[in-house]
Amino acid sequence: MQNSSNLSKSYKEIIKQHVFTLFNGINVILAIFVFFTGSYRNMLFMITVILNMLIGLFQEIRSKRMLDKLSLLNQPKIHVLRNDIELELSVEEVKVNDILILYPGDEISFDGHIVSGSIECDESMLTGESDAVYKQENSSLLSGSFVVSGKCLMKVDKVGQDTYAYSILKHAKRFKRYPSQLRDSIDTIIKWCTYILIPLGCALFIKQIIKTNYTTATLNTVAAVVGMIPEGLVFLTSVALAISSFKLGKQSVLVQELYCIETLARTDTLCLDKTGTLTQGKLSVCHVEEIKNIDGILGDMMQILPDENATALALRSHFKTRNHNKVVSFLPFSSQRKYSSVTFEDGEYKLGAYSYIAKEIDSKVEEHIEEYTSQAMRVIVLMKDDVVLAYICLRDELRDDAKDTLNFFKKQGVDIKLISGDDPKTVEALARKAGFTSKSIDMSKVQDVETVVDSYSIFGRVTPEQKKELVLALKKRNKTVAMTGDGVNDVMALKEADCSIAMGSGSQACKSVASLVLLKDQMNALPAILYQGRCVINNIQRTASLFLVKTLFSIGLSLLALIFLKNYPFKPIQLTLISALATGIPSFVLTLEPNGNKVKGNFLQNVISKALPGAICVICSVIGVSILGHFIYISPSEYSTMCTILAGVNALMVLVRVCVPMTTLRKILVTIMCMIFVGSIILCKNFFYIVHLRWYEIIYVILNICLIPHILTVVSSWIKLFLKQKNKVWK
Repeated sequence: MQNSSNLSKSYKEIIKQHVFTLFNGINVILAIFVFFTGSYRNMLFMITVILNMLIGLFQEIRSKRMLDKLSLLNQPKIHVLRNDIELELSVEEVKVNDILILYPGDEISFDGHIVSGSIECDESMLTGESDAVYKQENSSLLSGSFVVSGKCLMKVDKVGQDTYAYSILKHAKRFKRYPSQLRDSIDTIIKWCTYILIPLGCALFIKQIIKTNYTTATLNTVAAVVGMIPEGLVFLTSVALAISSFKLGKQSVLVQELYCIETLARTDTLCLDKTGTLTQGKLSVCHVEEIKNIDGILGDMMQILPDENATALALRSHFKTRNHNKVVSFLPFSSQRKYSSVTFEDGEYKLGAYSYIAKEIDSKVEEHIEEYTSQAMRVIVLMKDDVVLAYICLRDELRDDAKDTLNFFKKQGVDIKLISGDDPKTVEALARKAGFTSKSIDMSKVQDVETVVDSYSIFGRVTPEQKKELVLALKKRNKTVAMTGDGVNDVMALKEADCSIAMGSGSQACKSVASLVLLKDQMNALPAILYQGRCVINNIQRTASLFLVKTLFSIGLSLLALIFLKNYPFKPIQLTLISALATGIPSFVLTLEPNGNKVKGNFLQNVISKALPGAICVICSVIGVSILGHFIYISPSEYSTMCTILAGVNALMVLVRVCVPMTTLRKILVTIMCMIFVGSIILCKNFFYIVHLRWYEIIYVILNICLIPHILTVVSSWIKLFLKQKNKVWK
């Protein structure tokens, strides 16, 4: 059942995702504890939480509206026969007892039975079996299957939630879990933060309340726990993906799975179906070579055959003369068979690929066909009693944007595999026009896909099952595979690909399983999708390291406060200041920045390796102040002030390093954040619990600030060396 509600979250789901979260609940509980201390200014962190929530809601709702608008354009139309008139209705308008007209490529959205005609039906979504099932009059049809070949009239018995496949399709089709380093890494971060912060926060509170009063213990614990929560990380990821889907929507790209934007950015292998994807999919008969008189035969055949593919439409348009021969039986075209046939009173006529029709292959016929295919023509033959009656040549032109799009991907280091059911020589000739230099292979002669997947880039005579096997073979080699397609023969491969892309003019079944739909068949939109994916990954990777600096040093300092430090060094409002200026505001700006650089490395490893130096530096600074306090007297207020200044400067220096290479926007951002921090320390010191420092404390802070860049550099170099050695071991 494909409707807008299936393609986007409901408003209820969006509100639940952004409002009723674990971290929001923890923040509310912490705010309540702070409220009862009477120190209301330390509840300022809730403003950040609320702003994050509101911005996230706004962006998600805006994205949903765009998605719903596009999904209406993409909504399948059902051919319904009412009062002997064929109507095109939406899924919701179909009722029980309606008579539907089913064509090849149609997805069956209802339970019913055939009242006339016959089809071959793919029920793999229900049964897992890929072989087409023949259905004739009185045969039952189930929702979730789709028509491979033939044409029939179906009476609707059940609709909506009453259908057999409703519960299966609801989960299997639209909510397939696509691979995503970004999602999995953030889930890992959130999971471990959740495991750590609750027991650590409780232990810290118990220790603090034993040694101090309720107010001090509460404020110290709240500061520690708030620091450990990377709540903005989830918010920014959601916003970045929502904005990307909104931008792609404005380019007529329907995003049916958000994380596939990221997957395409990581794609290293792109599998392209030729017809309708690389080419325009508008075949025309360009030459007919008659060996024997076929006047009227093809006209009769195309009149009776129910095929509606591009080849059938071209033949039906060209061969209009009819003899009105009496038909005994017929067999529609299927991608598996590669031919169709009609039996008249004088015998059976077969139309399709020579190598699939002929019982014994004639090398002279194959050589003759090759003369045409080398000119980028598709050649089908008309045969009777294993004798060729005619060669019919069809031509399909490349899309105008195909060559530029493929050149773009090749420059990006993406390996391109061209897959087609056509004659390999035809495919190879067209591929040359698109800039391919690789040799083709005839897959009808290949038993094991594994033996050829690495050696060739152009595959002809590929069956739907082989397309699927090619994708699986590439994934087995740890490739991230994107697949484009438009026909029912692409469905199995699209379902297995890491990122599946369907053409808007493609079959209903094809679009229903795809993660992206190019509504205007615009191949040149693929670079834009790749660019948006890179922006999301690179920017979230950069900003995630800012969030984790605070999380990591908060966890480290909490552990030290249990075994070494007298008190937790920060109050909630002090951490709110540092977090807002060095993480919150900058991360929002940086997340929306254009950044199409090639994605490198593992997301989680990259983020943690960039965050660790800053966190270690803050911990070292706080330890240094604590050690100094053993030799000279430092009051709790002075101790907190020194740690706040050092942590703030350190966080801003990490921001500077993250912003390299500097752009005008980044320079302005860093300058403003530094000015606000200095202004807050000087002009709003009472509000942030900042006190005057004595001369020796000032000297220590200045010396420590001078050391911070060097400590960051040394720790960063050590981490890079460690990871380099570790990766060598793993390899």
